[in-house]
Amino acid sequence: RCGDAGEPPLLDVYVPRVSSQAPLPVVLYVHGGGFAMLSKDTHRIMALAFASRGYLVFNINYRLGPRHGYPAPLEDASLALAWVAENAARWGGDPARIVLAGESAGANLVTALAVETVTRRPEVFAARLFDRGLRPVAVLPIYGLLDVTDIDRFWRKRRLPVHIRSQILHAAEAYVGHPAQTTALSAPLASPLRLLEALSPAEARALPPFFAACGTADPLLSDTRRLDAALARLGVPREIVIHPGEIHAYNVFLWRPAARDMWRRTFEFLRRHVPGPAAEVEPPAKAG
Repeated sequence: RCGDAGEPPLLDVYVPRVSSQAPLPVVLYVHGGGFAMLSKDTHRIMALAFASRGYLVFNINYRLGPRHGYPAPLEDASLALAWVAENAARWGGDPARIVLAGESAGANLVTALAVETVTRRPEVFAARLFDRGLRPVAVLPIYGLLDVTDIDRFWRKRRLPVHIRSQILHAAEAYVGHPAQTTALSAPLASPLRLLEALSPAEARALPPFFAACGTADPLLSDTRRLDAALARLGVPREIVIHPGEIHAYNVFLWRPAARDMWRRTFEFLRRHVPGPAAEVEPPAKAG
């Protein structure tokens, strides 16, 4: 029941069919949708992609704006991460090998989760997560809206169609309220990129490797480039993949070469950075 005290957000568990009894690496997947729409059900393809490679996947819902603005979505994602760490073993998962993955708005939320796990924050839900000592082994924020302050920056130096500008503004205000230029300043975890940019290298030592991808036709590209620069300054291992000419959500179009390349490079990155191999799998089955 999403948002009920003491209960995890509603989620589905995707369990690979494997012959080995070894614990499975885990993916917590957080869907996109501009903080205002879509769900775990619209993002089955993402969960299946990871499960087909031997990952135990927890595909979550969270409360949506504008009815449930900041911090509700992040509270739900934080609660989900703590719940997954406590319960992954029930489905054969390894709680010491949790990957955080999400796209667009979900990329914002998983980046914020990563910040919560390495820095003590004043927000109660963030402090509780930090106190659990959880450390994800990798973070995958794909074409994320990572900073909801100064939304005008996306079209200040680049001409964007009015409907695209409206969608970006609506996403920011669905999360932090209206006007975003003001309300975002009192919602620091809603802009996790700014927090990463402010971290010291000493604080960032516990950050896991990051993998991010974006297309050059995506209006959010500048946030991915800023993420690359922030992680480089901090010395955090990272792989940033930029696909020429690709639009927002291009990785869903699996028949396109760029989408296939993004997924291939995602799993190559995980093979390098997630301790232990993923399981050899048969077709995945969904539970929950």
